[in-house]
Amino acid sequence: MISKISLNCFGPTESLCWTALGPINLIIGGNGSGKTFLLKAIYSSLRTLEEYKRGQEQRTAAEILADKLYWTFQQDKIGDLVRKGHSTLSFELELEQRAFSFSFGKDTTKQITTLENHVPPRAANSIFLPPKEVLSLQHVILKSREQDKDFGFDDTYYDLAKALTYGTSAGRNYNEFAKSRAALESILGGKIEFDPASQKWQFKNARNQKFQIGVTAEGIKKIAILDTLLGNRFLSPESVIFIDEPESALHPDAIERLMEIITVLAARGIQFFIASHSYFVIKKLYLLAQEQQMSIPVLSSVADQWKADDLLSGMPDNPIIEASIALYRKEMEITLG
Repeated sequence: MISKISLNCFGPTESLCWTALGPINLIIGGNGSGKTFLLKAIYSSLRTLEEYKRGQEQRTAAEILADKLYWTFQQDKIGDLVRKGHSTLSFELELEQRAFSFSFGKDTTKQITTLENHVPPRAANSIFLPPKEVLSLQHVILKSREQDKDFGFDDTYYDLAKALTYGTSAGRNYNEFAKSRAALESILGGKIEFDPASQKWQFKNARNQKFQIGVTAEGIKKIAILDTLLGNRFLSPESVIFIDEPESALHPDAIERLMEIITVLAARGIQFFIASHSYFVIKKLYLLAQEQQMSIPVLSSVADQWKADDLLSGMPDNPIIEASIALYRKEMEITLG
């Protein structure tokens, strides 16, 4: 499990050190605060550790990382990731008390010369779930990256498109995963399946009626992606899941149930990093922290600064929370006269 993240002059963030991370970690802030950028920075580093020395992979960790940063952030040169007005960036990640760190300058094209790795190669897989679903776009994403070799869909989308066709759903799954899949499918009211004949995804409801994925609700497709990754064995204990705006296209009841499923998976060993600006997400995780007496570290963006708290200790001070409370108070004033 990742226990610490530290970065300096990386994109929009000047300085950040987030320690004592847990099974579920929350990043909150408004649009443009750097939530997604931070998730991608962590994801790129972790995927480097997972691809390094896996199978017949011959590239060095520095080569894998440079390629991952290039295709994840899609800049002409990775040196453009250095914060404006600064000459170098640095990043450090601690995984099971072992460090992975790197740094490079603003003129770096695609060669990272300063990298230190004490983390053994990983067998588990991490995945990034972006706000937009990819089931209906899977073939477009794969063609764009594998044939056209073009910018457009970054590596978070490309890796997910590949992961959806990973492995097999045969055999007994982990008990917690099987229970989570049943809960996810109850939210869906059916399941998503890949039709080999048409080479397309389709939704089959509880009455066995089948619908093309293109006419299926966005929220159903998003939840179905997690269900698929649990079913095809891409995810396992020790996996790390990054979720950007889980609230996108989901109604409050589905958000609440999804957060409950996440706590079950976290208890089985999967670590989560969730970026959100939804009061529903924040409040539900806060309630789960209180009910289960579970630490949920939270990183809040306030006035262009990052502040670390823990939902077990209470709701953090943040403009999103303050705005939601203000609306509630205004509603009560109107209701009560």
